[in-house]
Amino acid sequence: MGKVFTLAEVAEHNTPKDCWLVIDGKVYDVTKFLEDHPGGDEVLLSATGKDATDDFEDVGHSSSARVQMEELFVGDIDKSTIPSKSKYTPPKQPHYNQDKTSEFIVKLLQFLVPLFILGVAVGIRFYTKSSA
Repeated sequence: MGKVFTLAEVAEHNTPKDCWLVIDGKVYDVTKFLEDHPGGDEVLLSATGKDATDDFEDVGHSSSARVQMEELFVGDIDKSTIPSKSKYTPPKQPHYNQDKTSEFIVKLLQFLVPLFILGVAVGIRFYTKSSA
């Protein structure tokens, strides 16, 4: 059993020269692996200072990657220092108006009224031209 670290202690190790990650309740010093990481060092550096378990699992690492992690193990994390995940609350949406009848009528009138005026103008022009 290794040393137990708080998340604040692990978060201090967030540079390319000193990079630690928390994965599955364990702390890993990935500094010497930064250059060799297939996803690049930015991926590892962006996962510092938090529980990176979800980031690690989402990628789907190979069994050889998991074996390689054992060599980088430095201790365990004090799980009480990791903030609990907050439940997602969707943003408030404006009330959806299911009755679109009034909007439809307005759009229809916006189309038909100018068309009617144009028809009347053409009719008047045609009538005045043929009578003269």
